[in-house]
Amino acid sequence: MLGILAVLFYMQKKHVSFSKRVFIALGIGIVFGFALQFIYGVGSEVLTKSAEWFSIVGSGYVKFLQMVVMPLVFISILAAFTKLKLTNNIGKISTLILGLLVGTTAVAAMVGIVTAVGFDLEAVQINQGEAEQAQTMKLEETYGGIEGRTMPQQILDLLPANPFLDFTGARPTSTISVVIFAAFLGIAFLGVRRKSPEQAEHFAKIVDAFYAVIMRVVTLILRLTPYGVLAIMTKTVALSDFAAIINLGKFVVASYVALTIMFIIHLLLLTISGLNPVTYIKKAFPVLAFAFTSRTSAGALPLNIKTQRSLGVPEGIANFAGSFGLSIGQNGCAGIYPAMLAVMIAPTVGIDPLSPSFIATVIAIVAISSFGVAGVGGGATFAALLVLSALDLPVGLAGLLISIEPLIDMGRTAVNVSGSMTSGILTSRITKEIDPVIYTDMNQKIEAEA
Repeated sequence: MLGILAVLFYMQKKHVSFSKRVFIALGIGIVFGFALQFIYGVGSEVLTKSAEWFSIVGSGYVKFLQMVVMPLVFISILAAFTKLKLTNNIGKISTLILGLLVGTTAVAAMVGIVTAVGFDLEAVQINQGEAEQAQTMKLEETYGGIEGRTMPQQILDLLPANPFLDFTGARPTSTISVVIFAAFLGIAFLGVRRKSPEQAEHFAKIVDAFYAVIMRVVTLILRLTPYGVLAIMTKTVALSDFAAIINLGKFVVASYVALTIMFIIHLLLLTISGLNPVTYIKKAFPVLAFAFTSRTSAGALPLNIKTQRSLGVPEGIANFAGSFGLSIGQNGCAGIYPAMLAVMIAPTVGIDPLSPSFIATVIAIVAISSFGVAGVGGGATFAALLVLSALDLPVGLAGLLISIEPLIDMGRTAVNVSGSMTSGILTSRITKEIDPVIYTDMNQKIEAEA
């Protein structure tokens, strides 16, 4: 591992592009992980202890990204007001972003339903081992804590009663709460600027200084991306139970077919709006690769925002889309996954999953339930619990896929991040604030050398 890390460092010194280094790190991580498992075996003590050391690089990188998420969200939203980037149409921008996030999640639910029906997926096809039974019990306990949680309660959870608590990320909806708090400060700044221009100018200079420092921190952390991707991918592949994955291969294939279709829909939306989808793929690859390997949308936020900026999206819109996308309308975790589970579980209680009324109900509930719940740890499971309970389906059966959950979650996270970026790009396109020159300029690809 140290040898491979040294090779990546050498490539950085030779100014090999950021995207190429991320791609190479991803490929080497997969091959290295397979090799380690082949040599030592998945249950090997040597492999387990080695993976702990790999985590210093992989998990350490994720922690650094999570460290900067809240400061980045706060100062970026505030800077959007001080730089006059959002003041004229903030209401329209917020509505468009939210509408696109929730709307694409409804489409994702439809994709999940069609895929589950097409592959003839049913919960009764899965054998319940000890791991599945343990997960079932755990989910039923979790459900006891959220049972009866209404939509108004979910909305209230988004509001920042104590912004300083939310800066610690203590609540599932902390990120959105910080966005709301920053927006209030921004609106207050606009009022002060009308009455006391001199004080407002001092405040704006302070915000600009903090923004410059935070973005420099982001750049420093992003330099570690290839190393983090290598370590995370190696550990994931080396410790994966491929026997269980093979046994549930049908469910894995169906999940990735649905996720691929949803990603293609993102590309179609960009094409319809007059943007080149190939350019999007090339520029988005680093953030999608990181999201895939790390399985964390929150950790991917700095890369998400940087990527949107490299695609010509204004700062304010990029930050709103990235931040809202952490807790609202995640296409993979809150759209495809709960819908597929609902179709799989429905026959166990005598419900016809092909019934038009059932399909319409699933899509509506998935769209509503995706609002403010997908950003929590284990967001896909949490969203699934809400959807299954709203449909009066047995929530415990959501634990049947525990053995392949990490593998499926990798693809779900990448689609979540793609959906977030797509909403930002389309919003800036609709409001005519996107810079088409930057979008098409491949020299504007995300880099971390400056």
